[in-house]
Amino acid sequence: MAKVFETPLYPYARSADQDAPAPVRHPVVIIGAGPVGLTAAIDLARSGVPVVVLDDNDKVSFGSRAICFAKRPLEILDRLGCGQEMVDKGVVWNTGKVFFQDRKVYDFNLLPEDGHRRPAFINLQQYYFEDFLVRRAHALIAEGAPLGIRGKNKVIAVAPGTDHVTLDVETPDGSYRLEANWLIACDGAGSPTRSMLGLDFTGRVFEDNFLIADVVMEADFPTERWFWFDPPFNKGQSALLHKQPDGVWRIDLQLGWDIDKEVEKQPERVIPRLRAMLGEDVKFELEWVSIYTFQCRRMEKFRHGRVIFAGDSAHQVSPFGARGANSGVQDTDNLCWKLKLVLDGLAPESLMDSYDRERVQAADENILNSSRSTDFITPKSEISRIFRDAVLDLSEAFAFARPIVNSGRLSVPSTHDGSPLNGPDASDLPARTRPGAPASDAPTRDGWLLDRLGDGFRLVSLGVEVPDSIEQDGIIVKALRLDPDESPDLAERYLGRAGTALYLIRPDQHIAARWIAFDEIAVHAAIRTATGQNEEG
Repeated sequence: MAKVFETPLYPYARSADQDAPAPVRHPVVIIGAGPVGLTAAIDLARSGVPVVVLDDNDKVSFGSRAICFAKRPLEILDRLGCGQEMVDKGVVWNTGKVFFQDRKVYDFNLLPEDGHRRPAFINLQQYYFEDFLVRRAHALIAEGAPLGIRGKNKVIAVAPGTDHVTLDVETPDGSYRLEANWLIACDGAGSPTRSMLGLDFTGRVFEDNFLIADVVMEADFPTERWFWFDPPFNKGQSALLHKQPDGVWRIDLQLGWDIDKEVEKQPERVIPRLRAMLGEDVKFELEWVSIYTFQCRRMEKFRHGRVIFAGDSAHQVSPFGARGANSGVQDTDNLCWKLKLVLDGLAPESLMDSYDRERVQAADENILNSSRSTDFITPKSEISRIFRDAVLDLSEAFAFARPIVNSGRLSVPSTHDGSPLNGPDASDLPARTRPGAPASDAPTRDGWLLDRLGDGFRLVSLGVEVPDSIEQDGIIVKALRLDPDESPDLAERYLGRAGTALYLIRPDQHIAARWIAFDEIAVHAAIRTATGQNEEG
C-alpha cells in the first residue's frame, strides 16, 4: 500500500504552455485529479473534447477515504472503460446487518432483484479507485485522446470572464497563466477555487465526531455492512464495520462532540477502542486514522458563468450512506455530455443551467437523507433517543419498523423529476423508468442493456417500428431495437402493463421521454427539449 501512496502517477513535467508568449486557451480545464476530476476528464477526452487536469499533488490520495462505490457509478465507469477492473479488485457486497446493543435486530439486501450486471456496492479504497482512473487516462492518452494531467500545478488565482476563465498556476519552475473556455472545479470540500471566487456553502454542521480507522487484520467477518447502535464496546454511541481489499477493514466509531481530535487520533487512544470492539486476541495493524465531523452543506448554485463545481467542491454530506464520491461521479456524468454539445455548437450555452438544476436537486436529496441518518444515529435529545431505541427494539420482530431505522440511507441515483429536459411520458409504462430516471439495467439477447446504450442519444424500441437513426440539428440518435420477450426483467422494467414502448435515452443514460408508439414529430420535439432548445429550435 505504501508504494501506491509514494509513487508519482502524473509527475511534474514542464508544459509548452509555460513557454508560450501569451496565455494558451484550452476548451476545458479541470482543477483536481481526484475521483471526480479524473472521471470528468476521461469522459470528455473519450468524446474528443480537449481537456487539461491541474493538481497540486502528483500521487493518489493518502488513506482509504471513500470506500463504498454504488451500482450506478459502477455502470458509469463501465461506459468509461474501467468499471470491470474496479469490480475485480473490490469487495462485492449486497447485504447489511443492523445491531442494537449486543444483538442483531435484522438484516437487509440492497439488491433484492436479479437481472443486473453490477452489485449494489463494492468496497474499494479511494487510492485504488484513483489509480485505476489514472491508468485509464494514460491508456487514452496513449491512444491519442486529447487529455493532459499536470501534477505539481497549483492554481493560485481564478479570474472569470464573459466567455472564458483565466488561471494563474504555480509549478516547481515558477508560475504561468492559461485560459479555459470552461473551468470545472473538482478540488474537494475545502475547494480553493470556491474560496478564490468568494463563494461558500450553506447547510448544517452536526455536533458530533467520528473516528475512521482502517486496520489490516485477518478476520472471519462476512462480506457485509455491519452497523451497531449503542454497542457494548462503544456505549451510548455507534459503530460501523466494512471489509476492503487486501485484508483491510474500515471501522467507524462515534466519539461525541467535546473531544480533542489530535489526541483521539493517537495510536495509544485508537488501539484500546479497537481492542474493545475486536477482542484482545485479534491481531491488527493501523493503516490510516482520521476524524471527521458530519456536514450536510452545498453551494447555492453549482454553475457560476464559465466555472462549474462538481463533487465535494459543490456539496458535502456525512459519510454514512456513501453519497459523497458516488454523487460526484454522477455530477460528471450529467455534466460532460452537455458540455460536449455546447462546445460543438449543437446546443445553446443555457443547456449548462440544467446541470445546476438537476444536480442541485440530487444534492438536496442526498443532504436530506444524510441529515435524517445523522439525526437518527446521533439523537439530540432524550426523547429522540427513546424513540430511536424503541424503533430498534421493534425492528427485531416487526418488519414495519425496519424502514424507520436509519443507519445511513445508502446511495441511489437521483431521478430528475420536473427537469426542463424531460419530454412526454406514457402513464401505462413503469414508474421506475419514467422521464428523468436513470435507465435500469436488464439482460438482453446480445448483452446487458446499459452496455448497448453506449455514449450518445438512443431511441430504444420494444415492439415498435422505428428508423435506424434520427437526425436533429446535427445530433444523431441511433435506434436500439429490442423484442419485448427478450427477458422478463426487460419487460418488467420497461413495459409494465403496456405491450409496446419507445424510450428516448440521454447520453448519461437517463430517460428523456417515452411513448407507446412512434411519432416522428414528437421524437424530434423531445430531442430539442432534451438538448435545451425550444420548439422552434
